[in-house]
Amino acid sequence: MFLRAKTRYKDGTLHRYWSIVENHRVHGKGVGQRQVMYLGEINDAQHHAWCKSIDVLSEDQGTARQMALFPADVPVPALACDVVQVKLNELSVRRPRQWGACWLALRLWDQLELDAFWQLHRLPSRKGTHWLDVLKTLVCYRLIAPGSEWRLHRQWYGQSAMADVLGTDTPGIGDDTLYRCLDRLLAHKTALCTFLKQRWTDLFGATFDVLRYDLTSTYFECDPPAEGKRRFGYSRDKRSDCVQVVIALIVTPEGLPLAYEVLAGNTSDKTTLADFLRKIEDQYGKAHRIWVMDRGVPTEAVLAQMRGSTTPVSYLVGTPRGRLSALERAFLDRPWEQVREAVQVKLLERDGELYILAKSADRAHKERAMRSRKLTQLGKRLKELPAQSLSRHEFLIRLGTAKGVAGRADTLVDIDWPATETEFARDGFRYTLNKTKLRRQRRREGHYLL
Repeated sequence: MFLRAKTRYKDGTLHRYWSIVENHRVHGKGVGQRQVMYLGEINDAQHHAWCKSIDVLSEDQGTARQMALFPADVPVPALACDVVQVKLNELSVRRPRQWGACWLALRLWDQLELDAFWQLHRLPSRKGTHWLDVLKTLVCYRLIAPGSEWRLHRQWYGQSAMADVLGTDTPGIGDDTLYRCLDRLLAHKTALCTFLKQRWTDLFGATFDVLRYDLTSTYFECDPPAEGKRRFGYSRDKRSDCVQVVIALIVTPEGLPLAYEVLAGNTSDKTTLADFLRKIEDQYGKAHRIWVMDRGVPTEAVLAQMRGSTTPVSYLVGTPRGRLSALERAFLDRPWEQVREAVQVKLLERDGELYILAKSADRAHKERAMRSRKLTQLGKRLKELPAQSLSRHEFLIRLGTAKGVAGRADTLVDIDWPATETEFARDGFRYTLNKTKLRRQRRREGHYLL
């Protein structure tokens, strides 16, 4: 970064306007320049503002004093504070570091009183390594600029003020040190979650009677290992070619995590809930809790177990798609109740369950827009196919591709084509919009059953 001056004559007077500029690489165009901060005009008429805004810190005395900055080629007026004349053409910024975000992240650490926790669960240190400082660096990195430990080691630590804020003289942290620190935390996972739950209760009055449970996955671009949790499985990232692990997480409606677990990559969502029910009861005791989950997480057997436990466990979960068709007539004479803006519900008790039919105007608009876009794309593709002089075999291949892109919208279009190649060449194919299915789908758009 460097200072740039632009001059302008106005009413016979020379004015200079300053800005801080940095070089940055532009893809395919070499190096460009962009303005980081506009400083405006630095002249005698503005010296009072500069005197108020510039404090110079003395490392030896630990105090600050006000000083005024002026270009070296400008006459200096008489001021009540010290004046420094700067050779602007020789001014440069060396090793700029991010300080404010690091300071704020450590303030959050202090608010959670994590130092007190780690004093009781001491991380053993070795010569030249203070594990608590390494842990604070990892936490701040995750809050400020989440990334890999390798990136922290190679790039982020040197660009941050963590060493200054922590008061250490460590020029860097090795990547192996970061990984070893994570390994040392694993033994304290349960105790840390219990401690944080109490701190969230004290700080925010958080309650834990409603728990949200969900699973996600993350993949690794590596060869399948001989052992460990990295396995091939259903990939939410559309990377079925990579091994992965599954991460199960329980949070409050405010997003405060209560527990988590890293599972093998081939773990089925339906097999995880029963273990987590026992884990939460063992760690936090039995209580009346409401679990909120996707419909793919629980099985009917686990739901029956939750209803029949000594301490009944309530749940809110999406039903299988076919359940709405089975109960549709039973909901017809039920009144709609307004629960929030643009959301209405109907309630139905059946077979020991309370079913909730929800209708969201916003969701209906979204689903209709998605369906309309898919139908338009499919119709355009079907119109293009006859003009391409395709054989019946080629036509079927391209039709399958078009239907795959259309998704569930393809069920709304009836396509008829002759059975033989000769008939196909003579008559082509026909397609029509199934208005009966379209009306049925429009009635259900924006509706979901819990």
